[in-house]
Amino acid sequence: MTLDRAKQLLRVQADFGGFYNGNSAKLILSEVQREHGQDAVDECIRDLRLDAVFGFEPGTRFEGGLAMGKQ
Repeated sequence: MTLDRAKQLLRVQADFGGFYNGNSAKLILSEVQREHGQDAVDECIRDLRLDAVFGFEPGTRFEGGLAMGKQ
């Protein structure tokens, strides 16, 4: 998945907000983590304000749809 596509999908999840959309965002960020690394995940969180919507913080690792905590 390209980073642009991931941001597009994350925007949709952030617009809806809520618990289930937060889980979907975690899955997308897991894919970003695997393909593009932690810097790309942090960029998505900052650019899309996912900290305010879902409470995700830059530095949080995402693996298999789970937020694993900060490195």
